[in-house]
Amino acid sequence: MDEIRKSGKTIDEAVAAALAELNASKEEVSITVIDEGSKGFLGMFGGKDAVVLVKKNFNPEKAAENFLREVFLSMGLIIKITTKMEDKHLLVNLTGDDMGILIGKRGQTLDALQYLVNLVVNKHSASYISVMLDTENYRQRRKETLETLAFNLAKKVKHTRRNVVLEPMNPYERRIIHSALQNDRYVTTFSEGEEPFRNVVIALKAKNSKDSRRAERAERTEKTETAE
Repeated sequence: MDEIRKSGKTIDEAVAAALAELNASKEEVSITVIDEGSKGFLGMFGGKDAVVLVKKNFNPEKAAENFLREVFLSMGLIIKITTKMEDKHLLVNLTGDDMGILIGKRGQTLDALQYLVNLVVNKHSASYISVMLDTENYRQRRKETLETLAFNLAKKVKHTRRNVVLEPMNPYERRIIHSALQNDRYVTTFSEGEEPFRNVVIALKAKNSKDSRRAERAERTEKTETAE
């Protein structure tokens, strides 16, 4: 329950009753006075109760935490959830035993959970909030792995002078590849295909070549994609 209408002899009494039922503090809600009420004749007869509408303020951190707790409960997992808001970015860190279950193959399970939390958080948010789910520093380790892969494949392209097509990746991971090689003098990168099978291509730079033009378009496109 996110909102409730309550009445009482006074506004304060009505608000207190609403807060108790919502299990919330006054700082966590918005209060609308529908009727201030009246004491009636001599304060005894014909009095009218005050009526208020009390609504919980949307809290993205609590929304994410509550959703994840329900998911983990259904999975029979005991997971500690910590959240932190930085501007319009919500960082969620998960800790517990055998976290490999939540990471999944190449982070696919973690990415799926992150996608669902994004939907939950932004369902009631006035402005878009980017959600990043992490556990055991997986995101940083994955970033370093992808950067190393990018550098090694760039060397291969320079040696063989043939394009290399990487496996399909999400927008966030594709962006890591593009960023890692953006200052390379000899190779360029661009994305091709449709989601969720869109992948990065590493190609040898050639002035005014078809691949170079595609790379320029891809770079503009990738910058507009949301890192899931």
